[in-house]
Amino acid sequence: MLIKKRPSWALSHSDVTPESVYLDRRRFMGGMFAAALAGAGVPRLVDAAALPVQGESLSFSAMPGFSTNEEKTPYEDVTRYNNFYEFGTGKGDPAKYADEMSLDPWSVVVEGECDKPGTYGLEDLVRPHDYQERIYRLRCVEAWSMVIPWIGIPLADMLKRFEPNSRARYVYFETLHDPDQMRAQRSLFSTIDWPYQEGLRMDEAMNELSFMAVGLYGKTLPKQNGAPMRLVVPWKYGFKSIKSIVKIRFQEKRPKTTWEMIAPQEYGFYANVNPEVDHPRWSQKRERRLPSGLLSPNWMETRKFNGYGEQVAHLYKGMDLTKYY
Repeated sequence: MLIKKRPSWALSHSDVTPESVYLDRRRFMGGMFAAALAGAGVPRLVDAAALPVQGESLSFSAMPGFSTNEEKTPYEDVTRYNNFYEFGTGKGDPAKYADEMSLDPWSVVVEGECDKPGTYGLEDLVRPHDYQERIYRLRCVEAWSMVIPWIGIPLADMLKRFEPNSRARYVYFETLHDPDQMRAQRSLFSTIDWPYQEGLRMDEAMNELSFMAVGLYGKTLPKQNGAPMRLVVPWKYGFKSIKSIVKIRFQEKRPKTTWEMIAPQEYGFYANVNPEVDHPRWSQKRERRLPSGLLSPNWMETRKFNGYGEQVAHLYKGMDLTKYY
């Protein structure tokens, strides 16, 4: 029997999650059904009736080994203070405008160096898996941070189903591009070349911490937080955790990522949380934990790899992290 060592930062789930989160749960996928279409690569779109309702409660298993004893960021802050530049650059813009995005239907294109490419409906991606709750720290490159109880599945479990081959050294992710629904994508003043693009090395993607989230605080993801599915990579700055994913590609060459293309001297491909490497325009040695205010900024020291070094430091052994930032 394999006994997994709990990380040094893990506490029991009862210490960190209030009882109220668990009330009134329903099975997220209980009413879902597959569009049984034959043939590899045939689109399998989600019927509108099978989609999760925004704000619907999810059924999940607590994961004490993927938790923290730190106070969680209130739901209102998590859902009303965020970056989702497809809807605007203001922290409140996503909550104000994301409702213009439709989730009906939603599909994800899987392509590249894998044996099972195709277009998969949302229910095909998540239905075989039991949902987990993982309470992770989120550190933004802008030096603010949160603690969020995510609901989802291990990224590795999803990626294995597509059977990536030996040439798959990286995995690329892409956000929905639809200017009719995402107002900032039609702005003449945007500095982003849409769609938003991100990527991970395969060993990073397959690490036990990498997570594909479909909910938070016990309910389905709000649109402003990246519904219906988003990546969560807790040891990296938040811009690596790409939202509203519509494409996954396995590839041999390292992909170019959105912020790396905009300002490579400021935002590298790896984007590991590192207090020893300052942003060119501000220090990364401290972070402002939300909620915070003018009189109580709630500053704290930033930890290397956001405190997850025990799980991920080996991925970068021998690398100069001031060069590969």
